[in-house]
Amino acid sequence: MQIGLAPMMLGFIGPVGMQELLIILVIVFLLFGARKVPEIMRSFGQGIREFKKESNKIMSDIESAVEDEPETPASESSD
Repeated sequence: MQIGLAPMMLGFIGPVGMQELLIILVIVFLLFGARKVPEIMRSFGQGIREFKKESNKIMSDIESAVEDEPETPASESSD
């Protein structure tokens, strides 16, 4: 029985396991320093939240437009 996190699948990259995530985290710390990482993650989170909010807004606009659209009978072609 395996307990833990399942590897993430990233399309063209393949499965990303815990070792890969740790290596990426170390590289981020080396590039940006420990003080900048929380700020970067906060900005990343805000960007994701904004994207989700706007995508939900677009989806609700589409759904309301479809619901408000009156049903029209199928047009019959006359020859």
